[in-house]
Amino acid sequence: MRSLSIAGVVVLVLADVTLAGPPPELEPLSFLIGEWQASGAGQPGVGTGTAVFSRQLQERVILRTSFAEYPPAAGTPASRHDDLMVVYAAPGGIKADYYDNEGHVIRYRVRSPAAGQAVFVSEASADEPRFRLTYRLEAGMLRGEFAVAPPGVPEAFRPYLTWDSTKKSLGK
Repeated sequence: MRSLSIAGVVVLVLADVTLAGPPPELEPLSFLIGEWQASGAGQPGVGTGTAVFSRQLQERVILRTSFAEYPPAAGTPASRHDDLMVVYAAPGGIKADYYDNEGHVIRYRVRSPAAGQAVFVSEASADEPRFRLTYRLEAGMLRGEFAVAPPGVPEAFRPYLTWDSTKKSLGK
């Protein structure tokens, strides 16, 4: 009897692992998957970079690694920005955690208002800025915008950086 119980537990565990796969909540963000080469401009200046969105942890999360390089301009030295973002399904919807080389950490709630669109918005706070990261896929081009709202005015977003990205060919 005991061996039958153990076998039943093993079957249930294996069935759960086999049925696990990408959470359906992440499916609307699948348009982001791939390597994207970008050029853009904003308060940091004019720059270029690359973002790679990949499915990780047996497709349970989407990982974005990204960098942007800014050449010297108007007396400022060249600079590089690196960041990492983990997007995941959680109770209450999709969330994302962002980290960068400047020490910023941003916790986002994520929604996809339409096919080929994703909007990442941080929580409102009276004491801190609020952030919004938007992606729109238009005619094969991934357009992005990072906007900031000042403390205490959570809907007064102003663009900080905008960019256009093209997907890198698989053959390259």
